[in-house]
Amino acid sequence: MIEWMTTTTILERLQDYGNEDAWSRLSARFRRPIVGFARRMGLSPADADDVAQDTLLTFAERFRSGAFDPARGRLSHWLFGIAYRQALRARRRAANKPVPPGDDGSADSFWANLPDNSPDSVAWDEEWERAVLEDCLQKIRQESEPVTVRAFELVVLDGKSSEAAAMELGVPIKTVYNAKHRMLKRIRELRAELENVSSPRR
Repeated sequence: MIEWMTTTTILERLQDYGNEDAWSRLSARFRRPIVGFARRMGLSPADADDVAQDTLLTFAERFRSGAFDPARGRLSHWLFGIAYRQALRARRRAANKPVPPGDDGSADSFWANLPDNSPDSVAWDEEWERAVLEDCLQKIRQESEPVTVRAFELVVLDGKSSEAAAMELGVPIKTVYNAKHRMLKRIRELRAELENVSSPRR
């Protein structure tokens, strides 16, 4: 299991072209939502994997060149811009249609003309949210007591009442309330480490 690391740290280490660990961590963190998004755009599993690889390679190249500016938008939105274009190109290739020329490589090209309110944008947001939650829960399961995690899962993920969760686990209802509070607080902290990215150091 890969040790937890903030996205800012991963991207700082990605500046070193020979740092294979940084690439592995980048792939582990972002491949799932890209593949899920590409599949929802109608691509086959193999094509979706190719889209993820091409997206991550383009992301790394453009990030290293300084194209990402946190002041202009969230990392997830910028990554969506790259994944969206790669998926469109793959879909055209699968349909034997001409593939338009690639982006010009400027910092602006990945921010422009994105379908903010389209089904594709909604699909990306859903895949991103799912991946972020899974990563946060994986980390929390490593550092929390099993009963705390299970209480949270029963109430928040399974939709059971606090009373029902307490009865199932054989614990006081206050234990369930406290578990929910602590877990939500920790998820917010971990989410910030995943999504909030500082400007890259040069």
